[in-house]
Order: sequence, then structure tokens, then C-alpha cells
Amino acid sequence: MKIPNRSAAVVPAAALVAGLATVVTPAVASAACHPDARDLQVTYQPVDHTVTNAVYLQGKLTLSNGSGAECALGSDGWAMYFNSVRRPMAVYDDANGELARKQLADQGLAITRADKAQSGDFYTLKPIAGFKPVAPGERRQIDIFIELWTIQKTDAPAGWSIAFNGRHPRWVPAKTLLDPTDIKQTKAFSGDNRPVQTAASRYADNTAGKVKLSLRQSIVPQPLSATATGGSTSIGGASAINAAPGLGNEASYLKSALNDVARGKGAPISLSVNPKLDVDHDGKADSEGYTLSIGAKGVEIVGADKSGVLYGVQTLRQLIPASAAKAAASGHGRSTVDVPRASIADAPLFGYRGMGIDVARHFESKQTVEKFLDLMAFSKLNKLHFHLSDDEGWRVEIPGLPELTGFGSKRSFDLNESGSLHQGMGSVNDLGGGDGINGKARNQTEANLGRPPAYQGQEQATLNFVGKGSGHYSVRDFVDILAYANARHIEVIPEFDVPAHARAAVQSMKRREQNTGDTTYRLLDPADTSKHTSVQYYTDNLVNPCLPSTYTFLNKVASEVKKMYGEAHAPLNRLNLGGDEPPGDQSTWWSGSPACQANPETAGKTGEQLKELFFTKWNDIALKYAPATSGWEDITNPTTPFRLKNFAPLPWQNVWTWGREDWAYRFANEGTPVILAHATNLYMDLAYNKDPNEPGYYWANYVDEKATFTYQPFNVFANSADGDRWGNPVTPDPNWVKLTEAGKKNILGMEASLWGENGMTPQLREYQAFPKLLGAAERAWNRNTPTPAQMPAAFNVFNNTLGQVTFPLLSYYRPVGVSGEGVNYRIPLPGGKISGGTLSANVRNPGLAIEYSTDGVHWQAYGGPAKVGAYALTRTRSVDDRFSRISPVDVPNWQNGTAYKAGSLVAYQGELFRATAASTGQVPEYSPKSWALIQ
Repeated sequence: MKIPNRSAAVVPAAALVAGLATVVTPAVASAACHPDARDLQVTYQPVDHTVTNAVYLQGKLTLSNGSGAECALGSDGWAMYFNSVRRPMAVYDDANGELARKQLADQGLAITRADKAQSGDFYTLKPIAGFKPVAPGERRQIDIFIELWTIQKTDAPAGWSIAFNGRHPRWVPAKTLLDPTDIKQTKAFSGDNRPVQTAASRYADNTAGKVKLSLRQSIVPQPLSATATGGSTSIGGASAINAAPGLGNEASYLKSALNDVARGKGAPISLSVNPKLDVDHDGKADSEGYTLSIGAKGVEIVGADKSGVLYGVQTLRQLIPASAAKAAASGHGRSTVDVPRASIADAPLFGYRGMGIDVARHFESKQTVEKFLDLMAFSKLNKLHFHLSDDEGWRVEIPGLPELTGFGSKRSFDLNESGSLHQGMGSVNDLGGGDGINGKARNQTEANLGRPPAYQGQEQATLNFVGKGSGHYSVRDFVDILAYANARHIEVIPEFDVPAHARAAVQSMKRREQNTGDTTYRLLDPADTSKHTSVQYYTDNLVNPCLPSTYTFLNKVASEVKKMYGEAHAPLNRLNLGGDEPPGDQSTWWSGSPACQANPETAGKTGEQLKELFFTKWNDIALKYAPATSGWEDITNPTTPFRLKNFAPLPWQNVWTWGREDWAYRFANEGTPVILAHATNLYMDLAYNKDPNEPGYYWANYVDEKATFTYQPFNVFANSADGDRWGNPVTPDPNWVKLTEAGKKNILGMEASLWGENGMTPQLREYQAFPKLLGAAERAWNRNTPTPAQMPAAFNVFNNTLGQVTFPLLSYYRPVGVSGEGVNYRIPLPGGKISGGTLSANVRNPGLAIEYSTDGVHWQAYGGPAKVGAYALTRTRSVDDRFSRISPVDVPNWQNGTAYKAGSLVAYQGELFRATAASTGQVPEYSPKSWALIQ
């Protein structure tokens, strides 16, 4: 792709295939001359996953030195830096590593870890003997072995920069290519039988026909009962709100929400509480339940408690037509809005209806978190699991421990990590300065290589330092978040992940000791010779359980957080202990720590025993400040007797064939309270489907709104019928423990998690969460969980609800009390097929519009089968005139030697191009004068 204001040379296809570009323009300049970093570009592409079977793949880096460059990239004196979620094999200390190092050495290059600590995902590429300078106008292919697989662009290296002679590095624009039609690029290994999504496969899958929705079916999550009584009633921001004592917060919320769409005076609205409210008529009061009555004289909302009143308000918000919100957004708001007269009664299935948000891997602003909180309330969710610390960042100020945010909340180019954590996950201080990377893109369009990012899928911008690697909440910020959540009856459950995933904390306290000599809060034994490597390749991130200072630190953190809750007048009812993914085998945990051997309480204990001791102490500390705790399933194990007081595990690793599929039910059946967090269906950061342009990982599964909506909380095994992450059938294990009726009572609820590794922007976070979160909300709230046999019909209705009602509402959504209009929900790509030159198209969510084009410039509304010729492009349009990614239907792959007319469409390495002039034999990516990139 062309960099703004930079020219690009045309490279013959044969040179690309050979791997060595042959275009060399001016003669190589002197060694003292270095190219401008922006004349350089790095392109990564997987080439062949068949060189081994699930060990490593053959990839290639194409290093381009622009034709406008004045200098060659010389044979020494430079180093390129990057992050990679997949390790280059050259850093492995085994035979495969030796082979990978030789492969690079034969090209005059070496890859090693970049930072002094040799910890994490940070690497450097340097020339060694034999490297030939890359001349101006040349493109050099570098063959490279990368571990495992690269079948989504998310897997690609990111955050590239180059330093000359040890000076400050400068940004090098980067991109990733991945051809979805090349099986060697998209089939991870021999056992990967999941096909890449195509227009044809979507067309076959989009079976939902448009249906007329009942009132009950128009609401998400569906209420227990909803009856339209005929006619409508007008309400507005000036409607009289008669609130019972104690409901001032709910009345203010309602007034603000109504003012966002209509400021006139309408029918009166009354709010009240009836603690004996029994919406399902079983003789018992229904906590958080409500009734909503809309009649000719006004609106009445009765809640079993204050929460119930707010949920009645949220249902009322969903009854306001999206057209009214659209009019308000355009500045032509109506005086009042009409809502259907109706009688609605509702109450939730679970008391715990959660969403997890990780702000440690990539930070998110207070405003973004508050917008999500309001959307949670809109969806009737009531628990925010707030992941505030991890290896890559500590995100909340702790008075008295300034190093946690002064050091641990920052990422920069700091190889010695003297003032911050090193660059991680492709980001530092976003596109801002002060992080040691010079010459970064000035805005997201430039970072996206000249195209404004829509964040309707993977964008090249996420490879080019877009992402908040740095940031934290001040005490004031955090108190504000707590108060905002509390006003929406959402409990915030803070998580500080220990003892693993704790590098930001561990290293912050190490810097405190180095700078001040204070060992009060030490988390590492400086003499520990234990060796371990975490899943994310960290070797120095493990809190030591044998140090009294460890517990002093944890007590300090918990006590200061408790004060913030008090200042916000918000309840701290549960504190999450963390506890996931201890690295490697337990024999490596603290085995070389003299402090463990010298401490009588810990001497002679195994790694597992030390872990249990740690969590017993940490749990006791947490219970001083909160009545209950929770943490990841790794803390306990249903096959061992170790348990914690007032503790609820979150089982998450139910990946089919991993052996933990039934852990949640084992816990529940024995009487242990459980919060369901199954990754196969509830991890929203996982990619929607197997399409290289879908952002997200896929280690547990591909997760879309069907996965969340069809989730069976009381029979998760039914979800195995959809197959494993590789598209293979799952044979249920007869030894899987099923949930008993008594065990059901111990399922506190469920939560959908939004991890932050790939959540570089608020728009990406929203894309990942919506509509997945709505499916999870349905299952957490709706008491009428369809059986597996009923689920296809229920999902058909859900698809219609989203397309006809919910998506339009989200398009113009205004969170109460914070700016940020509209939600960047995922707009589904259309399905399509061409037969006899006629295009047929459909979309998963009836109600959304489809458009098609034969040239990528002129688009037409699709109203039915249309004559297009041999190929076409399709896209889905939302009511606010945003678009899905383009879905090509039968567009041919580019072929060298084929004569293309101006206006012809081709696909090249997963990108779409239109010929702007007659073209033969020119690679579209490198031919801006002959080809235009469509998307």
C-alpha cells in the first residue's frame, strides 16, 4: 500500500516470487547515509504452514526501501524492533531454533530478544555478516520461521521501528497480508478443518428470514411476559416523573435518557418499589424484577427494588423508536416520542450477570469505561469484573505506591526499563509522544497507511502503534467510575492478577527498591534462581509467596481500594484474586528462592503447596475489605481438596479436549459457588470467525453472537455440538460430570469477558463486544433458555431483533451522563452467490440493507436478484450509513500476464483492487498508478 506523499516502485511479479526484488535505481550511497524511516516499509505474510505440523510456519518479511529514498539500508549500524505474539523460532534454544537462526544468518540477519530483561514479546532484527544493503527502490524478501501458525492478521508482528547507530528509533510503517484463498496460508496444521468464511458460505448460513416481531421479541433480553394493549402514549424529557422516596437517582437517569431524544412534555411517569413484587407468580418476591405498564394516562414502573426500577427504565428506553433517536442526533429532535401501550413483567435468571473488561493490556479512558457501564445497564448486566493489572500494565493509582503508575502504567522504548515497562503488544503511548519512538503517524489515518480506519475488522493501524499501552486512573478517576457504576446498580469487582501475570507490579516494586532502598513492598526474592516462562513469554513476572512484604503489598493495595469505594459510596462486595495461568510446571515455581527455604512457613513446600499458601493468605487479606472473593479456576481444582473461604471460582478453560470441560459443574455439585466464564462461548475478544480480517485470537474457539446466544449455562456440553476451534466434531466424554439440580443453585451467574490484547481502540472494543454481549445478556437474564432443539428458531428471532430493532437503537445510542454517541457494533458481511451472471445476496440480520457494486465505486441498493456479470462486491449498510467490510463474490485472484481493462476488479493477497488503467503483469500492491486499493 502507498504511504501518503511517498511514491512506490513497480516490481515485476517474478521478482516477488523469487523473493529478491530486482529494481535498483540510484547507486548505493555512502555508509553514513541512512534512509528516512518512512521510506521503509515492512510487510509480513505467512507463506506455508506445511513446513512442519503445528510447530512453526514459513513466513516472509518484505522490507521495502521506497523509490523516493536517497539512501540504501546498509549492512550494519541499524536495528529494527517489533513485538510478536508468535515467537520467531530464532529465539528458541533447541534444534528448531538453530535451524531458524541459520535460515536468517544465510540472509545476513539475526533476530534476538530486544530488551535487557529478555522477557516478553519484544524482539530486534539486526544485520550480521553477509547482509547486502537494500537499495533505494528495492524490496527484499526475508524468509523467517515463526512458531505455530498465522491464520488471522492479529497474529502478525506489530509496532515496528528502526534505530541507526544506537539513536532513538523511528516508526517504520508496517502491514500484513494474508490470502484467504491460499490453503497454505489459512490451514494452521493438518488437524485444522475449519474453512475460511466466504460470501458463499455466509449465503448458505444466513437462513433467517424476515419475521414480524412481537413486542416481547423486540426487547433484548426478552422479558418474561410482554403484551401490547393497543395504541401508544407520548412521553418526553419534560414528562412529570413521580418517584417514590429513595428513587431520585432512577428518576434523574430516566429524565436524562428522555431528554436525549425528546425534551417536550408528555404523559406522566411513576416510579415505585414493591419489595413483595412477584412477577412470575410463584409466591416468592423476585429480586431485580419489575413491571412496566404503559396506558392512556401514563407510564408506571414498579420494581422489586431500586435495581428493578432501573431495569424497567431500560426496557422503556428500548421501546422508544430508533427514528426518534436518529432525529435527535441530527438536531431535529421531536417534542415527544410515542411508545406502545403495553403490560410487561420481568425478572432475571441469574443474580450475577457480568462483563469483564481488561484495561491492563491496553488502557481505556474513564469515558470509554463509563460508556460500557451504561451499555451494560441498558443490557441489564450488573457486575463489572475490572481487570486492572497484568504483565503489561498497572492501571489504578495506589496512594503511597507511586511507582505502580509512575513506572508500571507506562510503556515506552526503554530497553533497560529504567523509567517504564518496555514496548509490548505493539504499543507504547498510542500515537502520542514521550515514549521514545520518533516519527510516529500523526493520526490514525496515517497509521492506517492512508485510509481512515472504520474498525469494522482488522486495520493496519493496529500494527502501527495505535493502542494505549500507557495510562492509568487517578484516585479521582476511579472514584468517578465507581460512582457512575453504582448509579446504574452495577457492582465493580476489581481484579489484581497475582501471583502470575504480575510483571507490572513486580517490576514497579523492584524499581522502588532500587530507587529508594525501601523493601517494605518487595515482591521478588532477588536471589531467586528459579526459571519459568509464562504463556506470554515473561520470565520475571511471578510474585514470591514466601516474602512477608508480598502480603504487606497486597494489604496496602486492598486497603487503598476500599477507601476509594467508600469515597464513591459504592459497595465493595467482592474482590477478585486473579490467579490464572501460573507458568509452566509447578516444580519451577520458586524452587530456587532462598527466601522460601529460609522461611519456616514455606521451607520444603512444593510449588503447588506454596501457591495454596499464597492464596489462603491473599484471600484472608481480601476478606478484610470485602465479604466475598472470586478468582480464576486455576486457584483451586475440583479434583483436590483445597478450597478458600467465601470464594467463587470462574471456570474458563473448558476448551474441548483440554480436560476441564466439566470443572464448573464439579464445583457447583460439591456446593462451591461458581461464576461461569467459559472461554468457548463467552470470551468476546476472540475472533468472530475464521476470516483473516477478523481481529482477535482463537485459542479457545471462534466466538460470535451465535456462540453467546446459544450458550447453555446448565448444559455447556450441548455447545460441543458446534465442534472444536479447528472445525472438528467433538465426541462427548461419558465421564463429564453433569450439573445436578442441587448444583444449579450454586451457579451464581455468568460473565462475558473482553480481554484487551487486541482492543487497541474504543471502536475495536465496541466491535468485539457488540452484538456478542447482547447474546450473553440474553442468556444471563432470560429465564426461558431454549433447549438445543429450540435454539435455531430462537436464534432466528434474535437475528431479526438485532437487525430490525437493536442495531438501529445502538446506532444512535447516547449513554446517560457521558459523551460518545453511537456504538460501533459489528455490521455483518453479506452472503452472496452468482449464477448465470445474476447476484443473489442475504444478510444474517434481516432489516439491514445490502448494497452491491461491479467496480467498487458505484454502489446500488440490493432489492433482489440482480444482473452483475461474472463478479460483484457486496456490503451491508447500517441505518447510520456505516458499512461492513466489503465481501467479494467470485472476484478473480490476480494473475501475472493477464490483461486487465480499466475498471477490472481483482483480489491480491486478501486485498481488493480496481484497475485504474489497462494493466498486465504489475503486482497491484506495488502499482499505485495502475491499481487502486478498494479496501
